[in-house]
This record gives sequence, structure tokens and C-alpha cells, in this order.
Amino acid sequence: MAATFREMGIIQELCDACERVGWKTPTEIQQKAIPLALEGRDVIGLAETGSGKTAAYILPMLQRLYANPVKYFGLVITPTRELAFQVKEHIEALGTKVGVQVAVLTGGMDKKAEKLKLNAKPHIIVATPGRLLDHLKTTKGFHLEKIKFLVFDEADRILGVDLEEHMNDILRVLPKDRRTMLFSATMTMGAQKLERASLVDPVRVNVNKVCRTVETLEQHMTFVPEKEKMANLVWILLEFEANKNKNMAVIIFCATQLQVLKVHISLMQLTFSSVPLYGKMEQNKRLAALHKFKRKARNILVATDVASRGLDIPGVDCVINFDLPICTKDYIHRVGRTARAGRKGKSITFSTEDNVKDFLLLEKRLKVKMKHFEIVDSEVDILVPSVDRALATAQQEIEKMEEHHNSGSKGRGKKRPAPFTAQPRQQDKKNKR
Repeated sequence: MAATFREMGIIQELCDACERVGWKTPTEIQQKAIPLALEGRDVIGLAETGSGKTAAYILPMLQRLYANPVKYFGLVITPTRELAFQVKEHIEALGTKVGVQVAVLTGGMDKKAEKLKLNAKPHIIVATPGRLLDHLKTTKGFHLEKIKFLVFDEADRILGVDLEEHMNDILRVLPKDRRTMLFSATMTMGAQKLERASLVDPVRVNVNKVCRTVETLEQHMTFVPEKEKMANLVWILLEFEANKNKNMAVIIFCATQLQVLKVHISLMQLTFSSVPLYGKMEQNKRLAALHKFKRKARNILVATDVASRGLDIPGVDCVINFDLPICTKDYIHRVGRTARAGRKGKSITFSTEDNVKDFLLLEKRLKVKMKHFEIVDSEVDILVPSVDRALATAQQEIEKMEEHHNSGSKGRGKKRPAPFTAQPRQQDKKNKR
């Protein structure tokens, strides 16, 4: 396989762009997928999270655009808004010298502003399926008849969010004379449907034979009492000096948005610099949260699984599973936020008296024996009173938020569910106390 981007056939302008963003050596998925795409083949790329899938389709797309700079040239379809904006950032970073223009179409953003961008006829569109179909139906003059390069990113999730009907409508208006690339960490029934509907004689590139964690990840676990989970979390963060060292980037995963808010507010009360991220946040707040974490304005991200897939957040030192993930796939995608692209990383998974069996089953399915992360119980005991006060304050703030939301709903004559009510998944119900 080629050792450099230039040896793979990437033009010098794009090789220089790779150098500017710090990509010196192509990853395995890039080495295998890019030459095939440059030959004009449809490609299915399966690779573990953090393997460089995004560049594996951006580089050949930009190279073909450079040779034929037409409007509405490329379309990238993603399952989430956050991933769409991240892809846009990568395209712009690599395509600056070739003058690429990119438009993002996602729900939760200003539709009029998106229409203005479409009227300017960008080279590449990055979109979620629902908003893309909305513009196809309502934005005058917008069409996909000239698309030459189609990409499905995180394909297994595109049909996993009740968007199959949307995708069928979109595929019907795409031209047949195009190249298509489909990328994902896992190949599900949804991804297979997209393959059958949109790819012609594709070459399958699989550098992830089994769903697994990367070798550069140190996997740890710790058994903690349920009532002292927060105090143990605080002890670990203090041990990492995350309250002092703002370059120490940590992602804490929780099962519900209620838990996210409790942990985040408590950490802020204890002078840590955290930011929350969950599915029902307003879009501008979600993007702002990610921006703060990426730019090190906040070094702790407390999130639900909305942050576990696709998002490329460089330099994450540690992932903490505050709540046990529901399945092995969720675990792999969570811990995949660290130890990316060959870098080292650490994960710590909490297990309590209520989910020991679930944890042991997780280890068995992963075929991994996690190292025990040593915690000094006597030091945790000292932290308990201050942590309990922080949790009490967090609970009060959440109740105020709910009251404010409910009073606003009554004023409009509609009763809506409170936005901070936890919606436990099946495993969470079993663990509910």
C-alpha cells in the first residue's frame, strides 16, 4: 500500500492541505479506499471509529471537483447535525486552496439562511436527510440533477432514525451517472439497504473485521457504590488534575439528559470547567457546547450517546462511562472518542451493585478484561459532603428549569413534557432505584 498521499495519486494541492492540518501519513482505510475512488469505483468503507473515514471520501471528492469545478458537484448525507457541521469544517480546511464552497442543511438551523447559500450554488452540500428533502420540495431552483459524487457518512444510522422514506425520495431524484461512497463503523441492515439502493458494483473495504476497541486504548473499570458515584467521579477528575490542567480533555457519558445535567451542574459547583451535550438541546447551544470543548474553553464534556458517534474531537485524554452503556456497540463508540488515529487514550467504566451482571456480560462480549482503576476510598469519603451539597444544588436548579418551562407552556395554552425528565432505556428501567 502507498505510504504517502502523493503515492496514492492525490494532487499536490491537496497533499499540501493534508500537511497543513497535520495529516502526514494516510491511515489504513484511506490507503485502501482512496485509490479505488480515484479510479471511479463505488466504495463501501468499514472501519473502526477514529480511523480517518472522513478524509477517505473528502480527498477523492475534492480531487474530482478540482478537475471539474461545477456547482452542486458533491452531496454528503449524515444522520446528525453535529456530524454535518464537522464534515463541513474538514472539507473547508482541505479545500481552501481549491476555493471550495460548502453549504450545510440541517434541522434546527435558519432555513432562510440555508436557502441563500443554496441560491449561491455551492460545490458541495452536507445535509441531514429530513432537511435536504424539505429544501428539495420548497426551495425554488434547488435540485440534485448534477450531483457527481454522493457520500453516506455513518450509513448505519441514516436509516436508523426513521428516515427510510426520506432517503427513498432523495435517491429517486439523484442522477444515475455518479460515484457513490458509503462509510460506517458497522454494517447494519440499514446500511445494507442503502448499498442495494444506491451503489453500483461496489468494492468493499473492511479494515474492521470485528467490532472492537483499538489497541492504543487503555481500558479500566471500577466498582463504586451507587450513592457515591459522583464523589468517585470527582476524585478521579482531581487525580487527573482536570480542575487545574485545562488541556486535560475528558468526556463523561451518562444514560439520560437528566443525569447529564446533574453531573454537569454539580461539577460546575465544584469549580470544574464542564459543558453539557444532549439530544434535546437547541441546535445553536449544541454547536456552542462542542465548540467550547474543542477549543479547550471547557475541558470536560458531559454527554449522552449523542456525542458517541462520528464526532471527531481531537486530543480527548479520557472517556468515563459514568453510566454503563446499554450494549457493546455503544461502549465501543463511546470509548472511541479517545485513542483516535493511533494516539493513546484511557477509558474508565463505572459499575455499581445494581449492574454487576451487566458489566460482566459487557466484558464477556467485548472479550476484554478491563484493568481495575484504583481509587482511594478514604479520600473519597472526605469529598462526599461537598459533593452531596453540589448535587443538592444541581437538583434545585433542574427543578427551577422545569418550573420555568412548564409555566411557559401553560402561558401558550399547550402542555408539553418537561424537557429535563429522564427517559430511561430498557436497561435503565431495570437499574432504577
